[in-house]
Amino acid sequence: MFNVSQTLWIAETNSYIVAKDTAGPCVVIDAPPDVGAIASLLAKHDLYPEAVLLTHGHIDHMGGSGELFDLTGAATYVHADDDFLTLAPMEQLRGLMGVTPDGRFDAPVVREPLAAGQTLELAGLSLEVLHTPGHSPGHCCFVDSEEAVLWSGDQLFAGSIGRTDLPGGSTSELFASMRQQIMTLDDDTVVMPGHGPPTSIGVERRSNPFREGWAG
Repeated sequence: MFNVSQTLWIAETNSYIVAKDTAGPCVVIDAPPDVGAIASLLAKHDLYPEAVLLTHGHIDHMGGSGELFDLTGAATYVHADDDFLTLAPMEQLRGLMGVTPDGRFDAPVVREPLAAGQTLELAGLSLEVLHTPGHSPGHCCFVDSEEAVLWSGDQLFAGSIGRTDLPGGSTSELFASMRQQIMTLDDDTVVMPGHGPPTSIGVERRSNPFREGWAG
């Protein structure tokens, strides 16, 4: 598996480009508004996306999905429970972040629904969809079981977890998602988060300061 990442936009959001080989078809996981940087990385590695997978609908993870469709024609996969976020990027900037929009922030043009337990067969990859509400109602993580990699979005970070104080957030749901979906993975599973450096399930199981909350 070929996996490259780029940290983009003011929120320092990680966007991942994942491919079976070093050139050819790929998927993009999360699409921050800085689409030019994503396009440059695709061109550099001679990759083209078959799909854009959104972990959730917050602007720093989806604000470039519409423009990325214009550039590549790749459909956006996102959970319907986050439609209130995904379909209103400008309102997010004003209401959630208190930011006056400056630039292009488009909702996905072509959307495909994500569902719990779904397996996505895209670009030669097999990715399982974990529905992990808590940070947002439609938050999802993606797992490549063969490679033991989890793209965790804003569910789990190195030494932290996602915030739950935004509309639709729930600490109890996030802890339940951790307990039922994430901590069932093997300790050697590499975690590629939506912000910050990679970690592993084993490291977070042993040392994450929020681990007592998801222990139940």
